[in-house]
Amino acid sequence: MSVSTITTGRVDIPVPGTDKLFIAGSWVEPATDATVDVVMPSTGEVVATVAAPAPADADAAVAAARTAFDEGPWPRMSVAERAEVCSRFADELEKRLDTMNRLWTYESGYPAAHGEMINSGAGRMIWRSAIEKAPTLAWEERRTTASTDVLIQRQPVGTVLGILTYNGPVVLLGMKIIPALLAGNTVVIKPAPDSQLTTRVVAEAARAANFPTGVVSVLAAGLETSRHLTAHPGIDMIHMTGGGPVAVDIVERAAPRLARTALELGGKSPAIIAEDADLDSVMATLVPGAIGGMGQVCVALSRILAPRSRYDEIVDRLAAEFGRMTVGDPFEPGTVLGPLANERALARTETMLSKALEEGARLVCGGKRPAHLDPGGFYFEPTLLADVTNDMYIAQEEVFGPVTTVIPYDGIDDAVRIANDTRFGLAASVYAGDADSALEIAKRIRSGGVAINLAGVSLTEPFGGVKQSGWGRECGAEGIFEFTDIKQILISGSYSDS
Repeated sequence: MSVSTITTGRVDIPVPGTDKLFIAGSWVEPATDATVDVVMPSTGEVVATVAAPAPADADAAVAAARTAFDEGPWPRMSVAERAEVCSRFADELEKRLDTMNRLWTYESGYPAAHGEMINSGAGRMIWRSAIEKAPTLAWEERRTTASTDVLIQRQPVGTVLGILTYNGPVVLLGMKIIPALLAGNTVVIKPAPDSQLTTRVVAEAARAANFPTGVVSVLAAGLETSRHLTAHPGIDMIHMTGGGPVAVDIVERAAPRLARTALELGGKSPAIIAEDADLDSVMATLVPGAIGGMGQVCVALSRILAPRSRYDEIVDRLAAEFGRMTVGDPFEPGTVLGPLANERALARTETMLSKALEEGARLVCGGKRPAHLDPGGFYFEPTLLADVTNDMYIAQEEVFGPVTTVIPYDGIDDAVRIANDTRFGLAASVYAGDADSALEIAKRIRSGGVAINLAGVSLTEPFGGVKQSGWGRECGAEGIFEFTDIKQILISGSYSDS
């Protein structure tokens, strides 16, 4: 296996398998000589060129996964045995967290502090929680009545295609891949094409964990090969994190064979600030919850709903807080906000901001590329918009960039109406002085998760969206069982006796 070194005048980092692909547990020669460039978001320069998967490589990965599931030991091992192998995988990942965090800065622009929080902190917690939990779950249940005796089993679905995003290629291993493996499935991991460097370190961790042949393949494929995979007759289930249009395409490609899908999609998450909220407490989590990760977070609180009686006060306070959230070189210690991950994200942010201003939104702060940073980088200032109404495009569509809107409301009923007036339903927050009132408001918001006087969600308990934010759940026991089918074994009695 070859090892290349990423060298840009900064710290040199070895990356395994840049001219190879990881299929069925081994580094192999790609089917074609196709390559993909890795562009560093902080400068816009190419820092590596790596082998790109082709449809023929996808066929090889699926065939190996199919054989491993149908004939291999993995689905027939006990949950405890699978947990032991997954624990080895976790060990290998954790040995490489520092390297993956640094490579993430090179390929997607996230500062080291963000990687430490999301990968080293949350990622480790999520996959360790799943590995610990899996052997304790009720994989079999005997249900006996006066007339019937039935055994209910949870069995693996089969071959799983796990589609990951550039904003979470490591943490999603704990939310998606390890649960699928614990349940007894074989997996083809499909990271975003932006994640070429971290992908190869993940693959090397899987190789070192010594899964049975064919159980794990890793292909950071582009559009053509990704579509080939989602339509592949050998894939039994697709578990995807990403955007709505891609999800629709996946569902359409999976529909002819009725393959299972689970989708964690985007959001336009509201944060309701009640009349009695203490703004000092609110700002501590609301501002990071709105623009953390440069807004490239599916649960970002991009719509702040403020009571009209305190609207100007809240806008002024938010503007001051946003002004303190400066953008910097992601390689510099202490940088919290770096560039956007790619040129597409920067262009989308600028286009959506321009449309918002045309529709009457007022720019409070931000709104431009910082002048003091590399002009080739994909930087953009944290941006706050006021005088926004919920029917504006900026209030209805996901930016996936650092643009936050403040929308006025008249009374809690109006706030709840605005919060629910979206096709999305992934996350939300309610900030209120009265805890009982906050809970009642939270119950009325149609969303997969709501936080009270906090931002974000628990990633060790079931999480997912409603409406066009997707279906299915990740994390917790439900996130593991998402990758199973329920099988009934009738031991005695019959349908006529039930």
